[in-house]
Amino acid sequence: MAAGPAAFAAGPSAPAVAPAAALAAAPKCEIDTPVRFSGLNWESNLLLVSIEQFILEKGYGCKTSTESGETLAMLAALQRGDVEVTSEIWPGQIESAWRKALDSGKVIGVGHVFDAGEGWYIPRYTAERHPDLKSAADLARYKKVFADPEEPGKGRIYGCPAGWACDTLNVNLLKALKLEDDYTLFAPGAGAAQKAAIVSAYQRKRDIVFYYWTPTALVGALDLVKLSLPPFDEKAYACMTDPKCENPVPTEFKGNKAVTGLNAGFSKRAPMLTAFFTKLHMPGPVIDDALGWMEREEAEPEAAAQYFLKRHAAIWKAWVPEDVASRVEAAL
Repeated sequence: MAAGPAAFAAGPSAPAVAPAAALAAAPKCEIDTPVRFSGLNWESNLLLVSIEQFILEKGYGCKTSTESGETLAMLAALQRGDVEVTSEIWPGQIESAWRKALDSGKVIGVGHVFDAGEGWYIPRYTAERHPDLKSAADLARYKKVFADPEEPGKGRIYGCPAGWACDTLNVNLLKALKLEDDYTLFAPGAGAAQKAAIVSAYQRKRDIVFYYWTPTALVGALDLVKLSLPPFDEKAYACMTDPKCENPVPTEFKGNKAVTGLNAGFSKRAPMLTAFFTKLHMPGPVIDDALGWMEREEAEPEAAAQYFLKRHAAIWKAWVPEDVASRVEAAL
């Protein structure tokens, strides 16, 4: 996003001393280089980045940019300083890598962006057709229901795109449930392809089993049933997040308190921006509303960001000083 032009221009009859409102309309960012964001390509992150960029540009007078990449690649970039902000990190999903990043002293995690979750889902109509299918372990008996069109004799579970951190979790969970011989774990090429496959099957009332996460517009928009897993076990889950886990044990996905990842050097140079990211919090119903609007309107993240900023001013104004809020409102 490019910063917009100044909202105030002095004419010939302007007073010698500019009013305070005019001064407030021309903020100076506390760093003189663009704030570089990780461009992770799922809906909630795209929305968050768009919201944060608008506030930084219009409210704090900063320039911003994004660098596209996947979770672990962007975590490495955050440590190197190639990017300075990762808007949405789920520590429980990348426990080992996140712990190493924090221990390096080059990265910090701030705030409580929102509460996130994960699971394997089936449509409600599938659950009604097969009332004994209640847990992920039950899938062993239903591979014909979820037949893989490319591998006869096997079922298909739609996982997440290769390179996402959840891919490791899903691979290890498949192994832990001893479903490797019965199912293929299909990895769509991108998040959009994953979503399109699920929506297409749902609209045609076709049976499908898939991994997804919350908060997302898709889980909120479709009538789904989450397959049960054994109670959460910290040790088992830690192994499931490790690509080298030799003997994974099935366990419920870990609930995640998503945080903002900041490059430590950037945080020291930009204490005002760090304070903003630390205060940023999206209640579940609020982010669900914004993501739902983006889904229904088929809108770009930038438009959904403006929807959020206009509709939920009470939420975001708590993140910023009053003068910043005034400039953001004026830009809207």
